[in-house]
Amino acid sequence: MSARQAERHELCDAELESSHDYLFELGLLHSTGRSAPADFLAAHKWFNLSAQRGNKMAARLRSEVAAEMSACDVASAQRAAREWTMKH
Repeated sequence: MSARQAERHELCDAELESSHDYLFELGLLHSTGRSAPADFLAAHKWFNLSAQRGNKMAARLRSEVAAEMSACDVASAQRAAREWTMKH
């Protein structure tokens, strides 16, 4: 499943929206570039959402991804996470 397909699937399935494991998987998908080019901004967003739900590994990986990002990109990722939370 590509990152875009996974994101679309996630947005369609209300039960998975609250699952920190699923959000964590989206972070991994975006951070590794396995199925699509790596997107650290999206990875940070998904790791952040998963960490907010208690996933300690997501919090660690969010920090690792943030270390590779500019401050502006981190702020954008945090804003995207807040916007996603407000919609869901």
